[in-house]
Amino acid sequence: MIRLRKSVELPLVGMSGFETPLTEEESAIQSTVHRFARDVLRPIGRELDRMTPEEVIAPGSPYWTAISESAKLGLDPQLIAQFPPEVAIRIESIIGEEFGWGDAGFSIGIGASTMPMVVAQSVGNQELIDMCAGKIGCWMNTQPDRGSDGAILNREELSASGKQPTGNITAKVGADEIVINGQYSSWVSNGPVAQVGLAYMAADYGDGFYGTGERGAFTNGIAMILPLDLPGISRGKPLDKIGQRSMPQGEIYFDNVKVPKRFAIALKDEYLGNLTSAWSYAGTHMAQTFVGAARSAFELALAYCHDRKQGGALLIDHQMTHLRLGEMLRRLETARAIARRTLAYSRLSPQSHPYVTSMGKVSVTEEAMKIAHEAFQLFGGNGTTREFPIEKIFRDIRSSLIEDGENYVLTSRLGVLAGKLYQNGWTKE
Repeated sequence: MIRLRKSVELPLVGMSGFETPLTEEESAIQSTVHRFARDVLRPIGRELDRMTPEEVIAPGSPYWTAISESAKLGLDPQLIAQFPPEVAIRIESIIGEEFGWGDAGFSIGIGASTMPMVVAQSVGNQELIDMCAGKIGCWMNTQPDRGSDGAILNREELSASGKQPTGNITAKVGADEIVINGQYSSWVSNGPVAQVGLAYMAADYGDGFYGTGERGAFTNGIAMILPLDLPGISRGKPLDKIGQRSMPQGEIYFDNVKVPKRFAIALKDEYLGNLTSAWSYAGTHMAQTFVGAARSAFELALAYCHDRKQGGALLIDHQMTHLRLGEMLRRLETARAIARRTLAYSRLSPQSHPYVTSMGKVSVTEEAMKIAHEAFQLFGGNGTTREFPIEKIFRDIRSSLIEDGENYVLTSRLGVLAGKLYQNGWTKE
């Protein structure tokens, strides 16, 4: 039934745009995280942005203040999971968006930090849960010569030798012990500071690195959770990069590192399923984060248009400004809807897939980049100075088009998936 009103009213709108009414619990969580993002992440993020990577992680750096304060929020994924599924999804989305609104680098770093614990809880291994408790974590998968695509799914992309390369880091699996050699690339989020890691790599179980039968050209693998203070583990220099400078990234090296086999969470036959499940789960945070980053760019531009005069009038009084702001808002609402939908699919579908999650990441980051670009343009010459935060947000969002999988590569994977689904009967009826 139509709700007939007697006067024209502005639409209901909140921090996360044209949102259906939040419950008291949802509103309280959003307000708490927003205050943290506004009062802690945003100012500290801007301060760290102007520091060297070495200064960011040095003792006494504001980075450690932000990490300490974020832990006090108590936003454990298991706590969120206690809500009804649809509510939990909205809460997770709201939290990710507010973190991204505050500082995209911190948001991604905090998300990556939780991965070892999330996986330890999922497998129900109390020893690993205790190992991860209160620790900064990282997810180790990206390698210098293999990228983050440690598992080529649904497509035979092999080297000239006809076999998938083993990559830059490998494990030899014995009866009770695993020996690791090699390195992860400089793009490991939290790499320079992490105390515990979720690790994926090729593995030799005593009969070589390659499988048999149909999987004969592909490497066997292993997944494990391990402390990063073991003998033989070392770190590279923290990466100096254009955006998300509040998130330390860097190489992690392994030289005959011995790990108890009980730290493994997925062996030979379970490796790919474990990796794709983790990828499908974790990649959703990228979409929520960059909805928040795009929102911050839009809000800055909206405020600036009400303050800056051009041609004898405020920018907001120019008709072209209305078109530009309207286009930015439309894209922002589109990005939020895509982010929520892919999050819901990842959490609720009995058979999710990382390429579906990646589709959401690509769509959101592309829209976020268009919003940030338009906001940057509206600031004119002022936007190119470090006095105005739009230039930092522009750099943070620009990095996201490559981060967590380069967007063209991920989109090509989605095309491969579409072909495989068709061959399996999809759309034929």
